[in-house]
Amino acid sequence: MSSAEATDGSFLLYGATGYSGSLLARASVARGMRPVLAGRNGAALEKLAGQLDLTFRVAALDDTRALDRALQGIGVVLHAAGPYSSTAAPMLEACMRAGAHYLDLTGEIGVVEQLAARGAQARSRGIMVMPGVGLDVVAGDCLALHTASRIKRPVRMKMGVHGLRLVSRGTAKTIVEAAGDGKARRGGRITAMPLGSVERSFDFGWGPTACLNVSWADVATAWYTTGIPDIEVYCEAIVPLRLLAMSNRTMGAMLSTPPMQAWIKAHVDLLPPGPDEDARRRGAAIFVVEVEDAAGDRAVSRLRTAEAYSFTAMVAPAIAARAVSGDVEAGFQTPARVYGADLPLAFDGVVREDLQ
Repeated sequence: MSSAEATDGSFLLYGATGYSGSLLARASVARGMRPVLAGRNGAALEKLAGQLDLTFRVAALDDTRALDRALQGIGVVLHAAGPYSSTAAPMLEACMRAGAHYLDLTGEIGVVEQLAARGAQARSRGIMVMPGVGLDVVAGDCLALHTASRIKRPVRMKMGVHGLRLVSRGTAKTIVEAAGDGKARRGGRITAMPLGSVERSFDFGWGPTACLNVSWADVATAWYTTGIPDIEVYCEAIVPLRLLAMSNRTMGAMLSTPPMQAWIKAHVDLLPPGPDEDARRRGAAIFVVEVEDAAGDRAVSRLRTAEAYSFTAMVAPAIAARAVSGDVEAGFQTPARVYGADLPLAFDGVVREDLQ
């Protein structure tokens, strides 16, 4: 179909030909949605659009005129092209100009904070800005809100994550960007906490499992959702994470220099695009959230979902559909704050348990 055809009020999926984007496109069609596919690679878009009988629009993020044309008639954008440290700002600006609601899949703390800073402007334009509508941050954000509701005045939260052994190239590049710049939240403020500098255990369902601290978007979003001032996030200490933590300790700031980033990302490009269908079918993601009040009273809850990319392909189109239908709140928002702590429970294979 021609890229010039107008949309009927569905959403625009930008980055549709990437690993996550193509999963989202196919999942959206499977649930009866008709996204307009968009991105910078016209040939790849035409091929995917032909396979799914969808329309497409070609626009690079640094081409303002083309991007504005791509958003004509669009009410909701689901932005799936990372790393969002480079791509979120131009797409948000385009959404501001078009009056379109902005959704993305970011897992980057800095990006969430940058988008939050635009909340008042988004509210004045009547649009919703909601980052992290995939596994990260939906699963953690909703579990954080649920667990926090079990304590009267929570002041500390620790989150553990399992199930990220296989990631896409885009996710790997995002992890590399944060390698030398770990973060936590203290007293409501984002502070330095070098990646892999703290090890602790979480029970993902088979006993204590060693985890290392990481920079994860919930350090940012859980504050806006729950108001808890002290937040740390940990991931299962798989070999690549331990190696990255070791590199961070030995090489420090060198990991963040442009030459080193370019060298590492060039090697990331040699990896497979992402988990294959069999790996996605067999995998699972598990989140554990521990919340405490000032007196030490504690609540612990656990959430199990489908594999990370499979769950993203379920929940992101579902949120896009709600936004298209008008179920939105203007300004900067988090998934749990708008759609509630029980949002993940609507999807197949999701189980939530209160452990303590």
